[in-house]
Amino acid sequence: SKLPLYTFKIEREHPIEDGNVNVNSSEELPQVFFLHNLLLGQWEDRMRRGLFRYDVTNCETKVIPGKYGFIAQLNEGRHLTKRLTEFRVDQVLQPFDDSKFNFTKVGQEEVLFRFEPSNDNKSHFFPSADIASDLNSPSVIAINVSPIEYGHVLMIPRLLDYLPQRIDHKSFLFAVHMTREAADPFFRVGYNSLGAFATINHLHYQAYYLAVPLPVEKAPNRRVGEEKGLSDKGVVVSELWNYPTRGLVFEGGNTISDLSDVVASSCICLQNKNIPFNVLISDCGKRIFLFPQCFAEKQALGEVSQEILDTQVNPAVWEISGHIVLKRRKDFDDASQAYAWRLLAEVSLSKVRFQLVKDYVFEAAGLQKANVEENNINEKESLYKTPARPAAPHLPRDFSVHQ
Repeated sequence: SKLPLYTFKIEREHPIEDGNVNVNSSEELPQVFFLHNLLLGQWEDRMRRGLFRYDVTNCETKVIPGKYGFIAQLNEGRHLTKRLTEFRVDQVLQPFDDSKFNFTKVGQEEVLFRFEPSNDNKSHFFPSADIASDLNSPSVIAINVSPIEYGHVLMIPRLLDYLPQRIDHKSFLFAVHMTREAADPFFRVGYNSLGAFATINHLHYQAYYLAVPLPVEKAPNRRVGEEKGLSDKGVVVSELWNYPTRGLVFEGGNTISDLSDVVASSCICLQNKNIPFNVLISDCGKRIFLFPQCFAEKQALGEVSQEILDTQVNPAVWEISGHIVLKRRKDFDDASQAYAWRLLAEVSLSKVRFQLVKDYVFEAAGLQKANVEENNINEKESLYKTPARPAAPHLPRDFSVHQ
């Protein structure tokens, strides 16, 4: 069969620098925007063909007043059309089960294009390319038929390898490369483990565009660790500070692979310890957030307040990051920063359990505790930075954000 093929740039091994990524000369500037034009053009084509279960562009969205600006969306139909979870929620690692729904069962019309590494340090697009015999398991980008935002896609590494929902170094680097290649700070990639509200046990990441900063991107943080030793990768780790869900922030790295490897090693450790987690890849791949969580566990133990349960919100990566999809008009109209804070606080590990997770992560990723003062809060540097070059236009004209 044939699919469009996008081959992404394998960047030279150089340090990650501030500013826009994937732009090494003025001649390359037009190339940066090609991926969004391809992705959004294909996505809108599928919308015109009626492949989505509802029109997400008609969903109301507002920014909730308050310091962090939590974002609320009213999507009254999604919970009625979204696929139900078909596996246990108390086990992060579960074998792939071909009898359950998986992405090999989606229609080819839902697949937008293949996303594969290039061999010549350049990005290319081929409108029609064979799935060659030597490429037995292509990595593909497909629509999410139950989207929560404009351009919502699924990134499925090595589709035909039947990989369960578990992070490995190769697939995580694939996700980071996608974020870097998009080169748009409004394009974020997310991951949900089993037990942290992934609904399909087939390896996938999610991504979409949202033209406002996410609350977690504005949260202050405090440095807690860094990569040191004979193979110093230059990765710095911080802890979210004064945010309702405890989490870690990974930044820096001498190369893309260095940052990706440290985060992937941390995720693999949590998987093996049966600790559910969510990941957000932000700022064109320069910052990665890791959120260990326990909402499903607390829910099973009857420890989540009925008020929160009544809203039927399953707090996965987008909700934890501050983009909360609400299913009832009343909850949307009444949405407040206090509600968002209560919801995300239910997700968070206790201080004691979070410290244990940090110890696991530091050991797995070869990190050392940073030599900083306990009260050294890096609030200024953690605030969202406006990109030096405006993002490519990608939001529908009727998109509405209410302040």
